[in-house]
Amino acid sequence: MPAKLTSSAPVLLVRDVVAAANHYRDTMGFHYERFWGEPASFVILHRDGIYLMLNQAEDPAHIIPHWTVAHNMWNAYFWVDDANALHAEFVKNGAKIDYGPCDQPYGCREFGIQDLDGYDIGFGQVVKES
Repeated sequence: MPAKLTSSAPVLLVRDVVAAANHYRDTMGFHYERFWGEPASFVILHRDGIYLMLNQAEDPAHIIPHWTVAHNMWNAYFWVDDANALHAEFVKNGAKIDYGPCDQPYGCREFGIQDLDGYDIGFGQVVKES
């Protein structure tokens, strides 16, 4: 039997790894146990069995939000079980909402946020067709 993939983790380059990690913690409910590097330059965030890695960029010019080069494109996208509830949680926690919950032609109810580095992060719930 072949080996199987068990998880994934988008990796984002950030200006300040500590500030970015705390932003993801405070506004989106991610957690972390520790930073790596002296000074801190890398962290692994997690929430609900999902991971996101942040690495401090050596040059801020390397931080390129995808929407700046491809119309309406995210840097990371997470599948969720209740987009409306998660959106409400993020709004309550002060996340910068890029666009509110909406139904997309590809079968998802989704919304997007923008983080401290200008990255768009999408959250989508598969909706059942009637």
